[in-house]
Amino acid sequence: MAIRFGSGSLQYELVEGWEQLPAGFQHADVAAVCTDADGNVFLYCRGDHPVMIYDRDGTFLDSWGEGKFSYRTHGMFMAGGDQMFLVDDGGNSVGRYALDGTHLQTIGPAGVRSDTGYDGRDVLSITHPGPPFNRPTNVAVAPSGDLYVSDGYGNCRIHRFSDAGDLLQSWGEPGNGPGQLHLPHSAWVHTDGRVFVCDRQNDRIQIFGPTGEYLDEWTDVQRPQDLFMHDGLVFVGELRWQKGEVSLRRGPIETAEPSRLSILDMDGNVLLRWSDPDPMKDGYFIAPHGVWVDDQGSLYMAEVTHTIAVGPGLAPPEAHTFQKFARV
Repeated sequence: MAIRFGSGSLQYELVEGWEQLPAGFQHADVAAVCTDADGNVFLYCRGDHPVMIYDRDGTFLDSWGEGKFSYRTHGMFMAGGDQMFLVDDGGNSVGRYALDGTHLQTIGPAGVRSDTGYDGRDVLSITHPGPPFNRPTNVAVAPSGDLYVSDGYGNCRIHRFSDAGDLLQSWGEPGNGPGQLHLPHSAWVHTDGRVFVCDRQNDRIQIFGPTGEYLDEWTDVQRPQDLFMHDGLVFVGELRWQKGEVSLRRGPIETAEPSRLSILDMDGNVLLRWSDPDPMKDGYFIAPHGVWVDDQGSLYMAEVTHTIAVGPGLAPPEAHTFQKFARV
């Protein structure tokens, strides 16, 4: 029986067995996903084959990036259908690439972490904002061509670069007030120029103008990891909270909150949301990390299952790390 979520005109069906993983290949974590102008699907993985490419039907086409990235690959953005940006948290770098893996540009400095007071473990150790980068998380391209980099694990900033790679401005400081950030994990730029930021540990999406002025926030989200906008819909992958953990905006978590996917309208209202206390079920989410929607409306979810669940002994090694849902 098909596994479906939603109702009426907003329904998604799990494409079971979509990924035809080649023999000898594996990905304990899939950090991000995007599609090109032809509908090919690019997975940004933590493993020996960092970028894995499939056609729309899940047939493996190619891989690249072997030996060029750390095992903390993190964010990915497809620009114009023929170039992509890759963010390497462990390598502390942001790069522009052709679809065949040719490196085209390095955005900002690479390799050396900026001074923010970060102790290497806890975002609460960040005492002050710093320049690019300290463990960047993701990048988004605006209609203007400007690049917005979320600099999150060791910093608390959004950096705006020109298409040529010049740093234009940075904003953000540690905290949970308006415009303050605790682990900006991803960003998206609307066609009107507004910048939507997943302020993960503050359990909210903050909305800024193109030059960083605070506009609004959405709080009906849970540890937002990534977001994608398509056809008036906002897709948000949300990470679990376990009982006893502490949201830096909401306080102690009294009851476990499983990972989930939410689909919102452009005013932040929830249209569809699904989760399950047993996230290992097909169609549910262990550790959603990267979300993308292709030109047919199909939804792709990348999960960092090993980092969040398998490594700590909370899930078996065969637990899912990537799923596709077709719009029906």
